[in-house]
Amino acid sequence: MANEQRLMDAGADNDERAAEAALRPKSLVDFVGQRKVREQLELVLHAAKGRGTAPDHILLAGPPGLGKTTLAMIIAAELGAPIRITSGPAIQHAGDLAAILSSLAEGEVLFLDEIHRMSRPAEEMLYMAMEDYRVDVIVGKGPGATAIPLELPPFTLVGATTRSGLLPAPLRDRFGFTGHMEFYEPEDLERVAHRSARLLGVEIEADGAAEIASRSRGTPRIANRLLRRVRDFAQVRGDGRVTLGAARAALEVYEVDERGLDRLDRAVLGALLRLFNGGPVGLSTLAVAIGEETDTVEEVAEPFLVRQGLLARTPRGRIATSAAWAHLGLPMPTGPAAGGGLWSQVASGQAASGQDGLFGDDPGNLGA
Repeated sequence: MANEQRLMDAGADNDERAAEAALRPKSLVDFVGQRKVREQLELVLHAAKGRGTAPDHILLAGPPGLGKTTLAMIIAAELGAPIRITSGPAIQHAGDLAAILSSLAEGEVLFLDEIHRMSRPAEEMLYMAMEDYRVDVIVGKGPGATAIPLELPPFTLVGATTRSGLLPAPLRDRFGFTGHMEFYEPEDLERVAHRSARLLGVEIEADGAAEIASRSRGTPRIANRLLRRVRDFAQVRGDGRVTLGAARAALEVYEVDERGLDRLDRAVLGALLRLFNGGPVGLSTLAVAIGEETDTVEEVAEPFLVRQGLLARTPRGRIATSAAWAHLGLPMPTGPAAGGGLWSQVASGQAASGQDGLFGDDPGNLGA
């Protein structure tokens, strides 16, 4: 299941990022979607350039695949400044951060991806660096330790996070601007597909782009990935053009349905409906039923299913909605066996309440 799962995963590994590099827009004008964030960033950057100073530190928050790394590179390009790229997991000690900060040039942009995963000592050092452009380096140990202050040139920190709630308040407060990234509308994803097709040298028709956009989960990274897979299909089994027929046939091969559900998503829904009569069922029981880890179900499949209104997370466990039954073409049950009387509550949008999951799971069955 790994290949299908990765196809619709909004995250990216090193190979994926290398493939994306050629498709990244280089300016705010070329950046598609996120209209509010683009407008706000344009004001922040142009005002700073007009004053001849470094702009305030910038935090970009939102789900993976929406363009946070691209925007960081655009910020540096708009400022005409170099960019240094690192990530939170790579900074495990305060000394790691001190080495990076002390080597920055004036006006340089430091992009810190997954900033919420930085170690606590490094976070505390970052507070002073962001506010006072200074870090204290501790030399020696014990009573003889000495703090040596290092002055830093003005720089702009661009932090990116998929989980802004994990950032401590003192760190969030030191960002002068926070851009909240939203999922893309299908029209914007069509523009992304057309632009990427031009850069890839692929002929794409309007209905082919629309089909790819409608199955991309509101995420440009997934749209570009699906475009590359449809291009491969059109090259091998067609005339090389991305048409509606080619897109549908290719995505059927890769098991991506018309709503953007892949094999893992349908496995979760299928188990919930066929084995547990629509729920409620605990997370760990559901994961065992499809042979996956609980983290995979909770972090990879569930967010999209919840967003699509196909699954509800409640205090009693996971419950399928009426839309899930309709999507899989199964008749929705009625009577006492139908989810313990919770169907009417789900249909009316009310959260179910009560005790732990019906199948005796641990607290992992609680809704987020």
